Amino acid sequence: MRTTLTLDEDVADFLKMQSRLLGRPFEQVVNDVLRRGMTPRSDRPEPPTFRIVANRSGLVPGVDPLRLNQLNDALEVEDFAAEGGQ
Repeated sequence: MRTTLTLDEDVADFLKMQSRLLGRPFEQVVNDVLRRGMTPRSDRPEPPTFRIVANRSGLVPGVDPLRLNQLNDALEVEDFAAEGGQ
């Protein structure tokens, strides 16, 4: 089917670049991209899962984990005083 379609400049540039890179006609690239967009998500491969591997680490001797908020408060007061706060 022949139709006229107005594309945003960035979209047209991307499709032209893909056409050159793949060595395919512009129309074929447009159709392929549209078909991929119409494919239900369930047919697409799942993206890899992001995993965090935690390191086992302890606090430095002498640091009380129950008093870390007090340390944070003291540091904030020092910063405020250094900035000229009263």
